[in-house]
Amino acid sequence: MNKPEGYLALVLHAHLPFVRHPEFNDPMEEYWLFEAITETYIPLLNVFTKLIEDGVDFRITMSLTPPLISMLRDPLLQDRYLRHINKQIELIEKEVVRTRFEPHYNRTAVMYREKLYNCRYVFEQKYHKDLVCGFRQVQDAGKLEIITCGATHGFLPLSVHKNATNAQIKIAVDHYIENLGRRPKGIWLPECGYNPGDDEVLKKYGIRYFLVDTHGILYGSPRPKYGVFAPVYCRSGVAAFGRDLDSSKQVWSAKEGYPGDFNYREFYRDIGYDLDYDYIKPYIHESGIRMNTGIKYYKITGPGVDLAHKAPYDPQAAMERAASHAGNFMFNREKQVQYLKGLMHREPIIIAPYDAELFGHWWYEGPAFIDYLFRKIFYDQKTIKLTTPGEYLEMFPKNQVVQPGFSSWGYKGYAEYWLNDTNDWIYRHLHKTYDRMQELTQMFMNRQRTPDEERALKQAAREILLAQSSDWAFIMKTGTTVQYANKRTVRHIYRFTKLYDMLKAGNIDTGYLSEMEWKDNIFPNVDWTAYA
Repeated sequence: MNKPEGYLALVLHAHLPFVRHPEFNDPMEEYWLFEAITETYIPLLNVFTKLIEDGVDFRITMSLTPPLISMLRDPLLQDRYLRHINKQIELIEKEVVRTRFEPHYNRTAVMYREKLYNCRYVFEQKYHKDLVCGFRQVQDAGKLEIITCGATHGFLPLSVHKNATNAQIKIAVDHYIENLGRRPKGIWLPECGYNPGDDEVLKKYGIRYFLVDTHGILYGSPRPKYGVFAPVYCRSGVAAFGRDLDSSKQVWSAKEGYPGDFNYREFYRDIGYDLDYDYIKPYIHESGIRMNTGIKYYKITGPGVDLAHKAPYDPQAAMERAASHAGNFMFNREKQVQYLKGLMHREPIIIAPYDAELFGHWWYEGPAFIDYLFRKIFYDQKTIKLTTPGEYLEMFPKNQVVQPGFSSWGYKGYAEYWLNDTNDWIYRHLHKTYDRMQELTQMFMNRQRTPDEERALKQAAREILLAQSSDWAFIMKTGTTVQYANKRTVRHIYRFTKLYDMLKAGNIDTGYLSEMEWKDNIFPNVDWTAYA
């Protein structure tokens, strides 16, 4: 390929909060992981591996957060996913029979059957239940750049305590090396939350770049010469890449972007709610509560169309729209870089970051869109080239020094989604745990410790990290599963406090400690001295 006029970096943020409940047989919240595996992670892996098989050169960047990696590699959750997919296959076989005289539904049922069997094969036989191994193989092939995130997706601008920020970054980097066999080049700051000075912590652990929302770069000091179309260096030497609004909105927005197309599958109408209760009962939650099964037969249809009046989904028509949208997206990026190249006198980079779960879970046709886009970019044009932020820095190592501004993505762009009247109560408790964990590190770091003290210190660090997850504050604001988010926050802070009291008193309840290790088993090799 001739030298392109500009570069496009698609960045997918793959993250779920750490949800694992061995004390229950069928915890509803674990379905978040199971749905994402079936609808997003396996479809994306299939796209990447097929592109490699077909000789299509591509680049994509993807964060795999430590909680997600931990869940994907957990034997209990792996076995539970297999149980889940087997139950789905049993249901779809019944659906193929039930809809056999309704061709407009049956073709969709057959599509789901093929997909579910493929998911089971990929999960159980191809990767032996370890999807992280699959993503690692794509990275080792030079096509995927996996970046890290905060250890538990803690929102760093509200950590206040530098020891808490230090722990989120150090433990995340340690976990990445342990699971992916190399150091991460970059990081997706949780919620794209940046606080000036946090880049010094990133530098300490060898991270070369991070991503921020558009205004984090545009309101930097001094003003960035090239806007968000080139990275800037913080004074620490760590690079910051800013999100391009046009490309992001075109894909991300359900109203103005591609996912709202009337031919695409309707997410909110599912047979878990539509079909006779006795028929569907074996395939929903064991409590009998109706829930999504992932089998949906309708399309978006039109603006404001009630769920009851949606038209049947046509998979072929939807794939045609995905191909058309991929072509449109490519055309727009070509025109964008041609315009920018004339202004910048260097090849610009367009950073297009999205939540990975948009592709497949929320926007069912999303993985096909990526497949079509990458093939079109490879075969049909010479203006743009796919790259990763890490590769772009190697090509263009000289960049302007700018201090990015405090920022986040989300509502209003300044952390308001994670600090408001629905969730502000959590932070005084979190800050107290940071103080107490620092106290414990100072107390135990330079003295001989018993094996039980070492275990308790590790578990105390795990409980703080899990309480710090930004997902709980986010859920409290959205008003979805607020009771669960409240419960998780309170329980982790309570468990930490109990361990703190045991360590201070020199009297460790090993039975209680073992139970906490069984329930909250993330980061088995956690370095609790990261809070020093």
